[in-house]
Amino acid sequence: MQSPSLASAPSAAAETSRSGLQILIMAIAAFIIVTTEFLIVGLLPALSRELNISIALAGQVVTLFAFTVMLFGPVLTARLASVERKKLFTLILMVFAASNVLAAVSTNIWVLALARFIPALALPVFWGTASETAGQLAGPGQSGKAVGRVYLGITAALVFGVPLGTLAADSVGWRGSFWILAAIAFFIGALMHLVMPTLPVSASAHPDQKQTAILRQPRFLAHLLLSILTFTSLFTAYTYLADILERLGGIPAREVGWWLMGFGAIGMVGNHLGGTMVDRKPLGAMVLFLVLAGAGMLAAVPLAPHHIGLIVALVAWGIGYTALFVVCQVRVMQAGAQAQALAATLNISAANAGIGLGAIVGGIGIGHFGLSSIGLIATLIAALAATVALLMMRRR
Repeated sequence: MQSPSLASAPSAAAETSRSGLQILIMAIAAFIIVTTEFLIVGLLPALSRELNISIALAGQVVTLFAFTVMLFGPVLTARLASVERKKLFTLILMVFAASNVLAAVSTNIWVLALARFIPALALPVFWGTASETAGQLAGPGQSGKAVGRVYLGITAALVFGVPLGTLAADSVGWRGSFWILAAIAFFIGALMHLVMPTLPVSASAHPDQKQTAILRQPRFLAHLLLSILTFTSLFTAYTYLADILERLGGIPAREVGWWLMGFGAIGMVGNHLGGTMVDRKPLGAMVLFLVLAGAGMLAAVPLAPHHIGLIVALVAWGIGYTALFVVCQVRVMQAGAQAQALAATLNISAANAGIGLGAIVGGIGIGHFGLSSIGLIATLIAALAATVALLMMRRR
């Protein structure tokens, strides 16, 4: 007679395999959702040419997306916290599929703006609930690994989403990039509906008065301000990186995607370094990577015609840029340790405030001083952020 332990082994293996597939689907969904936000950065030069608008105006669709996430993210995440997760994530992916179709058929900046506004409402809801759901799927003792896999999808989108979109645009046009993303979003949404189990909503999804107490802590608010300044600096320059490479660096449009891919690949080093350093000295890591990114942004513009020097500048910029994503998220969650989920959501809003402000500041800089001013403006804001971090270190 077969023992119960032997009989249950195949069942446990099948359950582990099933949860692994479900978490993989979550990671792919994360990649699609975050790529939709940042894809537009690599498409700006082609998009501005076809829609007959300035690069600075085209850059404001980045601002629109980011400010929508900032303004509506915490409210919508709280409002939809009670919705069953399978239903919620399937709906979010279908919204992203439909909005990418709308972007693909846009005939002017206003239609494109609407196509960016709609998914920006849904993105923070996914960010705010994905970690908890991954932990539920994995089961006790495996939640850390599961969350890590989902965040790998997010990291991959941050690092490779823009260059992949740019390369696709070179092959099938910027509209084709949105069509491809729409098709993948629809497929993963359908797969999620078929494979994902119905999951109960955790009581921790509802922030209580004790958690919101972090909003009355001046030091926590200072950490959010530091995130805003950091992302304003990074996206003052990064929003227009494709245009810098094309116009100042003289790099053919068909090769820009490969340069962005290299920028993303070196960024994986920054992801590792940031994750390693932030636990020991979060504010010290902020200063280090702000200085590194600032030096890269400042040097990239004058070195743009000299490709060897440009590569060195992009290496410094790329490492600092990607490291700061990790350092900012962990730093704010440490500062709001008694309400980490709320702290993470607030940092996402702060980061998107900076992304939107960066696109605005960069656009104004281009309009008044030309594209060559971008590196200096971004570096001055990075210096301000580093100064704030140093003051916070002194007043700990």
